Amino acid sequence: MKTLRIRLLTPVVGLGLLAMAAAGCGTMIGAGVGAGAGAAVGAGTGYGAGKGALIGGGAGAVGGAIYDIWKANK
Repeated sequence: MKTLRIRLLTPVVGLGLLAMAAAGCGTMIGAGVGAGAGAAVGAGTGYGAGKGALIGGGAGAVGGAIYDIWKANK
């Protein structure tokens, strides 16, 4: 029962962290939030927290850099 609850809540937590990253981005903030979200999703799905953190950190850093560039040119 506990495993089912964790598997159901993990995507919700991941999406919440992703929304926070989009709202207050910066390259380092995006990377940190992305790594946290990736670790949470990876651990919840059984893929592995370390792999999820690496992928999420990279995606968050790229998203943060793109946001910073877009915001500077606005």
